[in-house]
Amino acid sequence: MEIWINPACSKCRSALTLLDAEGAEYTVRRYLEDVPGEAEIRAVLDRLGLEPWDITRTQEAAAKELGLKDWPRDAESRDRWIAALAGHPKLIQRPIITADDGTALVARSEEAVREALSHSKR
Repeated sequence: MEIWINPACSKCRSALTLLDAEGAEYTVRRYLEDVPGEAEIRAVLDRLGLEPWDITRTQEAAAKELGLKDWPRDAESRDRWIAALAGHPKLIQRPIITADDGTALVARSEEAVREALSHSKR
């Protein structure tokens, strides 16, 4: 499994602590440094079963500068949202765990991290 983190994020650090405590095997991706491209964001959204606006941190400065709160949330606007996430990775909600079975979760709670663990090999 892989976990996308921002090391400055307390939810990310909590998720890593829990994964370590459970002896999970995982790869850390510092997505602010190793920025996912649009195709990768699309793939993760498919695994999450979510739309790009569902994983967008709309309170970030970049979101306000882009005026994201006023962007349509529809199929025609999907590519625009994905481009914004790829161009401004700080907008991506975190942590995101991609599990071994092909699923993914936004793991902001202990319950979500445990669910990701249940979808992955130990």
